[in-house]
Amino acid sequence: MSSGRDGPGPGGGRSLGPGGGRGRGLVLGAALGDCVHVAGLLHFLSIAEAEGWQTRFLGPAQPVSAIVAAIERLRPDMVGLSYRLGAETAGPYFAEMVQAVRERDFGKVAFVFGGTAPICRIAEESGLFFRVFSSAATEDDVRAVVSGAAASSGSSATPLSGQAVGGGLVERVAGAYPKPIYRHHFGLASLEATVEGCATLAESGLVDVISIGPDQNTQERFFHPEAMDESRAGAGGVPLRRREDFVRLRQACRRGNYPLLRCYSGTQDVLDMARLLRETLDNAWCAIPLFWYSVLDARSDRPLRQSLRQNMEVVAWHAERGVPVEVNEAHQWSLREAPDTVAVATAFLAAYNARARGVRHYVSQYMFNTPLGTKPEMDLGKMLAKIDLIEALQGESFSTLRQVRTGLASLPTDPAEAKGHLAASTYVQMAVRPHIVHVVAYCEADHAATPEEIIESLKICRRVAAMASEAPLAPEASPAVEERRKELRAEATELLEAIRELAEPGVADPWTDPETLVRAVEIGLLDCPHLAGNPVARGEVRTRIIDGRCLAVDPETGRAVSEKNRIKRVFARSA
Repeated sequence: MSSGRDGPGPGGGRSLGPGGGRGRGLVLGAALGDCVHVAGLLHFLSIAEAEGWQTRFLGPAQPVSAIVAAIERLRPDMVGLSYRLGAETAGPYFAEMVQAVRERDFGKVAFVFGGTAPICRIAEESGLFFRVFSSAATEDDVRAVVSGAAASSGSSATPLSGQAVGGGLVERVAGAYPKPIYRHHFGLASLEATVEGCATLAESGLVDVISIGPDQNTQERFFHPEAMDESRAGAGGVPLRRREDFVRLRQACRRGNYPLLRCYSGTQDVLDMARLLRETLDNAWCAIPLFWYSVLDARSDRPLRQSLRQNMEVVAWHAERGVPVEVNEAHQWSLREAPDTVAVATAFLAAYNARARGVRHYVSQYMFNTPLGTKPEMDLGKMLAKIDLIEALQGESFSTLRQVRTGLASLPTDPAEAKGHLAASTYVQMAVRPHIVHVVAYCEADHAATPEEIIESLKICRRVAAMASEAPLAPEASPAVEERRKELRAEATELLEAIRELAEPGVADPWTDPETLVRAVEIGLLDCPHLAGNPVARGEVRTRIIDGRCLAVDPETGRAVSEKNRIKRVFARSA
């Protein structure tokens, strides 16, 4: 940090900034009155320098008269003041400063302030300051002001997430990267509470994307209200019964940092739901699986072949309109304790089908800590294997955005333990350099998160991400991670080739052919233990967590079975 003080008294600081030029203008900084704490102020000046400002640091414990004299002489464009002593002593300094400003013509100088929360409240009441930063402010909040990205002028700072307000998903990501943007799922059992909560989240400025969570009635029966059981209203999310309900949620978010909204595709009438979400929420991106939301998981009564075809139709519908798409497939298998190899192969199939149907911007979700017992190094190996296969598909017409999240089932119910787990998991996730962090509130293992709990969880993850950017993990330097990455990449390739062999003669592309994919489920190439007894799947594979990996095992011995041998057994059974 180069800001420093050459000598005592007003104007004793040296001019700093790129090439000694004025750049954006001059920022003058001083600790007010008898305050000698300057670390935060110097950090503020450092950020301003990085954004092209010239800075001048007057020093600690500067009387109002000295600050006023420096303003008159140097004519800065911005003045940054700090004070961290008792709130009861701050008021007279602010009053003296306000009086001095009223008596003089300083031109269009913007005053900003930084201090503890109690003093910030007094600073806001003084009416002097363009922005006020408490100890809770982030580097992004400061940068938003000094870079000119502040949403509006005023005396209190609204936290921003590092990207300009406005634009769609791709624009928000581009404005923030290499820092991620933040998404959170939200839907309470009451529509009114959800509308109010959306407004609270938007005003916090901490969340870039709010994922609306509808109740099961909405997901399955919105277009068939006569089939709804209203005694179960609010089960699993917010009860949305009219088109206007979706519109109200969007209107509630037109404030703060104007977060984007998105919602899952529903489990029935998926194309009708896609149209509704696009027209009401301006759905930021589509999220729909390949195989699921069917008789496979009982979230719908759609036959597997029908759901595959309809889901692919929805993907193509969004691609035609330039809407990003997420095919949330791989973690559905891992949640049901499928072998890691199946998760990697289905992650590829999801992206492959999205590209084949014209998707230009693909959101690829990487759910960590799933299944329960997965070790961090093995998790990274699995995710990197998925990334290798998926991002090999990239080209001029197909790009991917990495979205990471903590596995819901991994969260402890104890709040303190859950917060620690959320922070630790997020730190590991940052090793893959995500574009989007899908934050899962620390309380979700116990109850649906309130806006206050979501805000707390977002702050945890944002702080972890900031620390990880300064000391990032290097998974490629870990032999264990690299070994697992290569192993899964090779095994997933074997499984994908086995699926290709199932195609009937004349099928041009087996990996996009619904009949071939259904056959892969029916004979057990794509399988998991939770599908036991399912009418369209085998459910015969047995898995076990061994050294932090989810592996297929021999049901008799419990020993791991290689993917090559598992494939041979599947083909032998189906012959």
